[in-house]
Order: sequence, then C-alpha cells, then structure tokens
Amino acid sequence: MFGFFKKKEKALILSDLEDQRLVVGDRVMALRYELGEAELIEEDGMIFYRSLETGKKVEWFKMIDASTEKQKVKKLPLSK
Repeated sequence: MFGFFKKKEKALILSDLEDQRLVVGDRVMALRYELGEAELIEEDGMIFYRSLETGKKVEWFKMIDASTEKQKVKKLPLSK
C-alpha cells in the first residue's frame, strides 16, 4: 500500500578465500568444478564463473565454502 512491507533486497557481496572482494570482471583461480582460471560474469541477471580454458559456466552459489561462507576461489592479480 505505502511500501511499508516491501521486501528489501540485500546487495550481493562476494569475497574469495583470502577475504578479497570480488566484482564482475575479476579473474580468479577456481578451486572447484575443474574450472581453472575463470572470470566472474553476469548474464541475464545471474552471476557465474566462466572458465577461460573451457568456457564452462558455474553459478556463484555453487562455489560457496560451507565453513567460511566465502567463495571457493582465489582472486588473481590484474594483468599488465
């Protein structure tokens, strides 16, 4: 009616195992699903890791480490 009961959306904050914040476009070393070096991408409102070697895509929520709730990836430094 007046917007009092609208559900507030939480902002998705992803971080790697070393607690570095991840954003779309970052390159990572994926430690699951044999992705190897991968890029964080967004397609149709969903976030995926796409392997740079094979093109395989995995949804971000499948990469959650149960004990730390962080992504099971290591952020790679930017290429020069």
